[in-house]
Amino acid sequence: MPEQQPLDSYSQIVTGVAAELTRKVASLRVPQPGPGSRGGPGRGGESLGSGVVFTGDGFLLTNAHVVGGATSGTAAFADGSTTPFRVVGADPLSDLAVLRASGATPPPAELGEADELVVGQLVVAVGNPLGLAGSVTAGVVSALGRSLPTRSAGAGRLIEDVIQTDAALNPGNSGGALADSHARVVGINTAVAGVGLGLAVPVNATTRGIISALMRHGKVRRAYLGLVSVPAPLPAMLAGRVGRPTGLRVAEVVPGAPADRAGLRAGDLLVSAGGHPVSAAQDLQRLMFAEAIGQPMAITVMRNGALVDVIAEPSELVSA
Repeated sequence: MPEQQPLDSYSQIVTGVAAELTRKVASLRVPQPGPGSRGGPGRGGESLGSGVVFTGDGFLLTNAHVVGGATSGTAAFADGSTTPFRVVGADPLSDLAVLRASGATPPPAELGEADELVVGQLVVAVGNPLGLAGSVTAGVVSALGRSLPTRSAGAGRLIEDVIQTDAALNPGNSGGALADSHARVVGINTAVAGVGLGLAVPVNATTRGIISALMRHGKVRRAYLGLVSVPAPLPAMLAGRVGRPTGLRVAEVVPGAPADRAGLRAGDLLVSAGGHPVSAAQDLQRLMFAEAIGQPMAITVMRNGALVDVIAEPSELVSA
């Protein structure tokens, strides 16, 4: 018999994260409202996903698309316990929702800081799809600061500042935890974008503000420009002038959105917005809260080698 080898360092990290978080991630069953939802043809159906306990008094984080239009549901944990929950609030733009369990929950997971992630860093995705007592996959951060569209329910929405990872995800993992090697939750898994590609909403200063607003008020008043952007290098001369190497390349402008009405175009390179430099999606996202709604916002872009100033007036994001 060959001598049994201990787990290698990679396996030790993954198994440690799994042991710490699996019991803190719930399987969610969320009855959806709809015509005939009391039974029979046309019933609203049921949404399935995962949720992460993040406070000691029963608050859970999940995706807005998991809860949909529901107001309540049931959470089941790896130890076999279940508890009803109510939906405290949801924010479609960040795809985050906060739930409050009415019964006992496991100890909370520790929230980390996604802004400290680097490309190539090990991350572990922990979900609880279909109540299967935990689903764990591992991979690396493959991109940061992405701003990507979602077409959920036919409505054009933008999920900004997402973490892209190659940790394999299944639909039931939506709302589960993306953790670093210390089992700190740095993201909430939000979608399966394609083969070998997963996305997660980051846990950072911006999303902590969103979570706090949902806990206090049940909603977040969000400003909306309607553009998809990715970080891109600034030309050397401009980079030297502004003292930073990157801006935001406009990849898509949503037709009829404030960015479109202001004259922004795909290919524009955003340099500043509202008097603030923008070099990552979160820089723009931090400006998109209640105080920006309906207010003129000066935006400077580089277009065809020249700096162009436009004035956009962000509108309020209205749920579909």
